[in-house]
Amino acid sequence: MGLEYLKSMKRIGLLASAAACCALVACKSAYYKKKTDKEVYSIIEQIESDLFGESDEFTINTRYSDRKPDDISPQEIIDDRNKKEVQHIDVDSALQLAIENSRDYQNQKESLYLTALSLSETEFVFSPNFLARSTVSGDRQSDGERTGGVNSRLSVNQAMRSGGNIGATIANDLLRFYTGNPRRSAVSTISVNLFQPILRGAGSRVATENLKQAERNVIYAIRDFSHFQNEFAVGKVLDYFRLLQGRDIIRNSFADYQSRTNETARLHRQMDAGRVTTVDMGETQQAELSSRNNYINAIADYGTSLDRFKIDLGLPLGIDFKLDDKALQSITEKGLPILDIDAEYGFDLALEYSWPLMNEIDRFEDAKRKVYVAANQLKPGVDFFADASLSSDRPTDYTSFDPDDIRAGMGVELDLPINRFRERNQYRSTIISFEAALRRLSLALDNKRNNIRLGLRSLKQFEQNYEIQKISVELAAKRAAGASLNYQAGRANVDQIVRAQDDLVAARNNMIRTMVNYLDARMALLLEIGILRTERESFWINEAAVVVDLVTGEPKPEDPAQTPDNQEEVKLLTPDELFQ
Repeated sequence: MGLEYLKSMKRIGLLASAAACCALVACKSAYYKKKTDKEVYSIIEQIESDLFGESDEFTINTRYSDRKPDDISPQEIIDDRNKKEVQHIDVDSALQLAIENSRDYQNQKESLYLTALSLSETEFVFSPNFLARSTVSGDRQSDGERTGGVNSRLSVNQAMRSGGNIGATIANDLLRFYTGNPRRSAVSTISVNLFQPILRGAGSRVATENLKQAERNVIYAIRDFSHFQNEFAVGKVLDYFRLLQGRDIIRNSFADYQSRTNETARLHRQMDAGRVTTVDMGETQQAELSSRNNYINAIADYGTSLDRFKIDLGLPLGIDFKLDDKALQSITEKGLPILDIDAEYGFDLALEYSWPLMNEIDRFEDAKRKVYVAANQLKPGVDFFADASLSSDRPTDYTSFDPDDIRAGMGVELDLPINRFRERNQYRSTIISFEAALRRLSLALDNKRNNIRLGLRSLKQFEQNYEIQKISVELAAKRAAGASLNYQAGRANVDQIVRAQDDLVAARNNMIRTMVNYLDARMALLLEIGILRTERESFWINEAAVVVDLVTGEPKPEDPAQTPDNQEEVKLLTPDELFQ
């Protein structure tokens, strides 16, 4: 009898193992990953469409996403970071490289994904939740009696937006006795149950609070990510322009060094003729060494900035960038894109277009809503419940119920608000949180207005500085040329030549630095107001990238035909191309 028991249990175990293996094979991890991505991407695209009227294709996949973690070795990562190649890039391709490779950009995408994933978990509560479970067991009593059993459950449960819960269960219990009088017992049960609160916890405004908050969190995350995309694009474009600024400083420093070298050589010839003193010669040589030192420092500073730029882009440091200067030359040729806007008008636009400010306003509404939910928990608990079940000691045909065999019940449970200590404290806490949210909103509004006013002052400052620097460059160039001629005519000394050349280099460097600072201030102000869209072409100077007509206040559609930066019209050569 014991052998028969062991064989039977072995068969039952094999059947259970086979079923489990089939389930595991059928439900591969790749399937779950694909299904999860499809659901999360659908959530993001739907909310983006509701917010912006359109949605971009969103994915967090990288070049490693379709590979198994065990297949990616540390050596592969080492080899990748050791990669060396030459890339010719302009400002647009640099921005595209940043989007594709930036670690920070990928982190932001994954943060949005996880927020939407949390919403999918919350939504799941309000959909039918199925559960299938089977347990195989064996038992030996102290009197030697041996039994084996299989307990199976199939159930479905769903939370309702009214605060209630409804569920159904089908159960089957099979018990076999292998000793004494061998026999088998089977019990089948089908049951349904309903639970519905009437006061405390009742109503969709309370029951769906977690779902509503999860949905709003995704809205906030999408707005934050969209704002991050604009900030990211502006930051990388400015980094590129500052690299071009560094290159221009190198050129100015080298031109200065060549000029000093030529001046030293000329004075050497005059010194041989006895027309230059050793003091003048020493001062000229000292100026030449200083300019050489400045040139070396400019190269080192540029190399450091370039390496930092590669790291920010997520690229190996071994990649050698060849930068295109056309974007900066275009601004030099066409002039600065002037922005004329009133501070109060800018603040009014920010109330409508600034996504971070919208989030602050909506979070204030969240805090207000939570006060209502916490107050609901102070009410008496009055809950209605009902259930019905059908059980049988014989095989039961679930398709034909006999009303006489059904067991049903219903009732009402009353929970008087005698002890609401935790609920009372929670309610008071939410009121404090609401007032804190009110203060945060008022501070956000004040900071927004202040940032716009500060941005306008900085913009006007750099605009005026740039006009001054242009004049300064012209004057410094004339002074340098005049000082050299006057010295040759005997009407100036070496010190005047040195100072005039120093002023010329400083004026040239300050002009390019002020130009980039103006672009920085202009884009920062447009971002602060929320009316800059960096997905539009040449957004750093293109008026079409400003989504609002600053005169009428009406939304402005994208019109590629109006894009002013048409590089096909005028092709500018870089200085390197010109000199070659």
